[in-house]
Amino acid sequence: MSSQLESLKLQLQQHLGERIRASKLEVDELTVEVAPQDYLESCRTLRDALQFEQLIDLCAVDYQNYANAQWPGKRFAVVLHLLSVARNVRLRLRVWCDDDAFPLVASVNDVWSAANWYEREAFDLYGVMFEGHNDLRRILTDYGFIGHPFRKDFPVSGTVEMRYDPTTQRVVYQPVTIEPRENVPRIVREEGYGGLQH
Repeated sequence: MSSQLESLKLQLQQHLGERIRASKLEVDELTVEVAPQDYLESCRTLRDALQFEQLIDLCAVDYQNYANAQWPGKRFAVVLHLLSVARNVRLRLRVWCDDDAFPLVASVNDVWSAANWYEREAFDLYGVMFEGHNDLRRILTDYGFIGHPFRKDFPVSGTVEMRYDPTTQRVVYQPVTIEPRENVPRIVREEGYGGLQH
C-alpha cells in the first residue's frame, strides 16, 4: 500500500471511526463500507473534513448470483467513487441496502450535486430508492416502464414492445411481433481460405 493510501486510511479512521464497517485495498484504491444509517453523515465528513470535493461516480450493484454463485449477504449496494483534487487521492465508498425487497439509502444530492442523475439512474435501472432526493423519477427508461432492467432477475425477453404510432401521434405498447428464435452460428469458409486446404 502506498504511503498516501496508508495516510488516508489513518485519517479515515480518525474522522469516521466506528462508522467504518470494513475497508480494503484493491487495484491501488481504498474501499470503505459504512452502514446505511451512517452513510449521509459519513459523506458530509468525507467532503468537509477530508476534502473529497468531487463525486466521480455513483452506481447501484446487484449482487444476486455474484460470480455465478449464491451470494450470502445483502443483495443491493450503492457504490460511490470520490476524488479529492486538493489531496490527489481517490476513495471508493460502499453502502449496503438493508432491505432486498425495498432497497433504500439516503440521497447525497445535497452533499454533491453531481449525485442527482446518478441516483435517478440507480433508481431507474436497479430500483434503489434514495430518501430525500427531490426529483427521483426514471431517467433512461420510458415513464410507463415496469420493473428495473439491470436487476439480475429481470426477464431477458419481454412480451410487449413500444413504438411510435403516427396515427395517434404517441407511443403505444403492443404485443411483441418478432417470433423468438435460436441463433446457431455457422462457419462458412471458402476453399483455400487462410491458406487452409480442405
